[in-house]
Amino acid sequence: MDASVSSALRLSSNPTIPGRSGTRRPPNLVATSRHPSGAAAARLHAVSPSPSSSPPAAAPVESFGFDALKETFSVDVAAAEARPLDVPLAAPFTIASSRLESVSNVAVRVELRSGAVGWGEAPVLPSVTAEDQPAALAAAGRACKALAGVPTAPLGALLQEVAGVLPGHDFASIPIVAPNEAAQLAAKYRGQGFQTLKLKVGKNLNSDIEVLKAIRLVHPDCSFILDANEGYTAEQAIEVLDRLNEMGVTPVLFEQPVHRDDWEGLRDVSVVAMDKYKVAVAADESLEVIDAARKANVALMIGGMVETRIAMGFAGHLAAGLGCFSFIDLDTPLLLSEDPVYGGYEGLFVVKKE
Repeated sequence: MDASVSSALRLSSNPTIPGRSGTRRPPNLVATSRHPSGAAAARLHAVSPSPSSSPPAAAPVESFGFDALKETFSVDVAAAEARPLDVPLAAPFTIASSRLESVSNVAVRVELRSGAVGWGEAPVLPSVTAEDQPAALAAAGRACKALAGVPTAPLGALLQEVAGVLPGHDFASIPIVAPNEAAQLAAKYRGQGFQTLKLKVGKNLNSDIEVLKAIRLVHPDCSFILDANEGYTAEQAIEVLDRLNEMGVTPVLFEQPVHRDDWEGLRDVSVVAMDKYKVAVAADESLEVIDAARKANVALMIGGMVETRIAMGFAGHLAAGLGCFSFIDLDTPLLLSEDPVYGGYEGLFVVKKE
């Protein structure tokens, strides 16, 4: 039998509060003001729920699917807040585009009226995420304000409320239209301040090139994201990149260039795009890619940014629940010089099953 890899989380059976060694607490996460050393902006630990808190009522769940959960699980938010999550690294962490001396992420705390508390983490790496910590903190703050102001609602409605206040895309989309209509849209978007245009392509290669030429006449300095929606063959996708290069155009992203089942084609396009033109390629945008990878016997990997155990804990549960990742790269908490989280899981272990 081929070796498979799964992950398991070991939960702490005896979480303690700083300064109260040996005090046992159930694993509900809340936050103190700051770490005593001042190096970490949020220190999390396990404490007992308020005596007045009543246990949450069981919500009827018809299936384990997330779509069903969004409709059947009701959420009543009592409070939500965002705060800086600053933790020094044990040593500088260098990648091709940047060098990190410390983690400057954003932690989010949400408390329900039932007394349940949840934590989230937004990683920040400006060379990758575009946002710096102040921008991410401001966006998370707006989302928290929206959460706290919503009455009891299904999870799906709550997520829509949050999506409505978070920053939208910093680009405008142009559908597959005639060149003159595309030029009119591009001129309008230029007047509105958009410097990046997402161009739908993939039905006809030559028509796509003509549309792009027309857009360049009215918005010569714009950047492009190409979204083929699986419309090209691998050969056509590579030809598009070649012809754009002849025009002096380098897309910032090439999205879904080939059919989701064409793994060899996706590989070929990705290699040419990155090695020859330094263009990133985005694959299929849904979890269906997991099923397709399994059928094609393609190994999957899950990783993350430089994050604490808040984000890595969620990623570990996701990896364990899906059970389809051959490579699990969730080790960034080991890079931190101190752990800003008390309680929770003690370690993420990779178990190889023969």
